[in-house]
Amino acid sequence: MIPLSDCRGITRRALFCVTFAALTLGARGQVSYTSMPLDKGFGPLDTSAPAIPPQQIIDEFTAKESVFRRAMDNYTYERSVKVETLDDDNKVDGQYYQVTDISFDPTGKRFEHVVFAPANTLERVMMSPADFQDIEQRLPFVLTKEDAGQYDLTYVGKEKVDEVDTYVFDVKPKVIEKNKRYFQGRIWVDQHDLQIVVTNGKNVPDDLRKGHEDLSPPFTTYREQIDGKYWFPVYTRGEGILHFSAGNGYLSQDVHIRETLKYTNYKQYHANVRVLFQGQDISNNNGSSQPPAQQPPQQGKPQ
Repeated sequence: MIPLSDCRGITRRALFCVTFAALTLGARGQVSYTSMPLDKGFGPLDTSAPAIPPQQIIDEFTAKESVFRRAMDNYTYERSVKVETLDDDNKVDGQYYQVTDISFDPTGKRFEHVVFAPANTLERVMMSPADFQDIEQRLPFVLTKEDAGQYDLTYVGKEKVDEVDTYVFDVKPKVIEKNKRYFQGRIWVDQHDLQIVVTNGKNVPDDLRKGHEDLSPPFTTYREQIDGKYWFPVYTRGEGILHFSAGNGYLSQDVHIRETLKYTNYKQYHANVRVLFQGQDISNNNGSSQPPAQQPPQQGKPQ
């Protein structure tokens, strides 16, 4: 986000600010935001050791994440994004809203089509190109086997999220390379399916130079089981206060932002796609675009 009172490079990279303590990023200080608590769906944390070694859990769920990334590229869905600013009385004083169909053209090329976009009434901030890139590319966080080597993963314990029993891991980048973005935070992995079901954290690093602030508040994304096998994102939510610092010729600014991202209407598209996991074809009906006749109840946190 770029504060309209300045518009000289003060940007906020990631949307969806909730539930993550402020991170210290080297000598440049702390991220400028106010975090929010986890909701009541998260049970007590059991720090006892899991029945299988943590590294085995990591190996299996990162392999599933690789499958997830390939599978999602072959689904159509609808994505809605709402960004609101709130005044001191907690009333909405500006809104950006857009609904987009993620689909394929007749040649099979993926494309996005905006189907609803009322007038943007945000007055205190402006959506930056980086915000749109986060919406399209950086959410949700996907931790594939190919990317896992860039991160330190630490087993934290076991926790029930609503009715789902999960393993909990803290995730942080091993090294932050110049001009690259990483995830830092916590993930919850379903104990049965060994797939990520909740992601809570933020994109790092932040640029905290005065007059060029590029801030990234945290986000929480919930997934839900689609077609009985894939845990796809269904809901990302956030609310927080971003603290933009003062500089030469402009004042500091606190902006209360509330944001909601929803993914709906998932449908498998490519009838000739086969998705393999550990040598086994886990595509619907061996590659058919039709889902199984009977699906298990959906799980997750689409609240």
